[in-house]
Amino acid sequence: MNVPLTPVRCLYRAIDLYPNKVGVVSGPCRYTYSQFGERCERLAAGLLAEGIRPGDRVAYLSFNNHQLLEGYYGAPLMRGIVMPLNVRLQAAELVPILNHAEARMLVFENDFAPGVEALRKACPSIKRFVAIDGPAPQADFPLEDLLSRGRIDRPDVFSFDENEICELFYTSGSTGVPKGVMLSHRTVFVHALLVSIACAYRDNTVELHTIPLFHANGWGRPQTATLMGSKQVMVRRFDPANVLRLIEEERATSCSVVPTMANALLNCAELGRFDVSSMEEIHIGGAASSPELVARMEKVFPNCRVIAGYGLTETCPVATTSRPKSTVTAGDDEDRVRRQAMAGWAIPGCEVRVVDLHMRDVPRDMESIGEVVVRGDNVMDGYYREPEATNAVLTDGWLHTGDMAVWDEERYVQIVDRKKDIIISGGENISSIEVEKAIFAHPAVLECAVVAAPDPKWGEVPVAIVVAKPGEDLDSAKLVAFLETRIARFKLPRLIEFAEGPLPKTGTGKILKRELREQFWEGKAKRVQG
Repeated sequence: MNVPLTPVRCLYRAIDLYPNKVGVVSGPCRYTYSQFGERCERLAAGLLAEGIRPGDRVAYLSFNNHQLLEGYYGAPLMRGIVMPLNVRLQAAELVPILNHAEARMLVFENDFAPGVEALRKACPSIKRFVAIDGPAPQADFPLEDLLSRGRIDRPDVFSFDENEICELFYTSGSTGVPKGVMLSHRTVFVHALLVSIACAYRDNTVELHTIPLFHANGWGRPQTATLMGSKQVMVRRFDPANVLRLIEEERATSCSVVPTMANALLNCAELGRFDVSSMEEIHIGGAASSPELVARMEKVFPNCRVIAGYGLTETCPVATTSRPKSTVTAGDDEDRVRRQAMAGWAIPGCEVRVVDLHMRDVPRDMESIGEVVVRGDNVMDGYYREPEATNAVLTDGWLHTGDMAVWDEERYVQIVDRKKDIIISGGENISSIEVEKAIFAHPAVLECAVVAAPDPKWGEVPVAIVVAKPGEDLDSAKLVAFLETRIARFKLPRLIEFAEGPLPKTGTGKILKRELREQFWEGKAKRVQG
């Protein structure tokens, strides 16, 4: 029997098996899965009543809340496409995205009302503007009005086409113009199954949604948590003290963070005030981690395993995890932490290789660098309305990620850099991530980034931009002396700049290296890299 694969099945499994269990916590609101399911069905009915048709794009401009989570199911229930937007983008940056997607409805929080006024004028495809948190002059009506238009009956699962697009996510744009990643009903559902296996989800898991749901590490969790009947706690905006409070109050067991968020938790003044003993597993993704960061997190969360992983929007997003592998015995605690900080090995249903320019596997010696390619049920259908861009990254059944890595005999992958961030100095390849990890190991460093700067002799050289922790006495000489025992001399930054405030970041928490790099290349006719 071939039953269509769709995340709608995740929702109804939770409704059927856990109808009276609190499934969603969002601020003061607490919904059982039965109540949550009804709201999703009412949302679907409201979308249909407003003329939204199968295949139409329903955009959301919202922080994490139950209304956004409802959109993940309400739109697919009536065969629409849910399209969460990066809340850190300005209206001028959202206009080309919304126009490219030809979104038919925009659901927004009042925090973004000023920008919505500009979107009304610049995005003619949007026919309805809906305010999440009550009436707003920029909205046609509040979201609760939309939910009052009726309730659809439970749909027959055989009425779904698993190959139709379910979700549309536009990449952050840190490497150029954002592209819309198309994820089908099948891809989203299978990914939920694969992650539930790889991460050992249980129905007593309490998932803290710490990462914005427009971010790959954020939207990759709701379907798995719903499928397994876990309690989902929405973190509207990441605030370290609030996250620690919610861990204590909700007895959270699992969450995902990017390295900058993990660092913020470690340096939170409120860290010792809350009971975080319930935490069992913290997933670090979105950017390369370091063994030092993993070790510090496990010290703060003593009952918790902190593991890294790897993926991208195009892989829905999880492709690998650094969970322990039974065939690998850690030599000591330092070796264990080193492996947990790696990208890890492929999750079930996903193949990961590290290859050269001719698609041949590079030696598994942790030295030979190649590009990561991925094949599996979790890979996107392509870029929306971008056939040339799709064909450029999907070749011979493999997704070319643009990430450079090394790997070992156990197929543990270690990301060393993006193609564009490899620094080629005097013919030597220098991984900016490797240098960043060495810098971050210094206890006085809060955050850092390493980029290429032009050099008349070497072509380009590594430079570091560093933010020191408050009250720390750190200068270039002290940092270089620290690094000399950790990395080769040719990898040492030729210039270290200390920044007073936080480094610029994308809406997904990744440091904007392109912006930092530009200050060194401004006025140059040619960029040696990228």
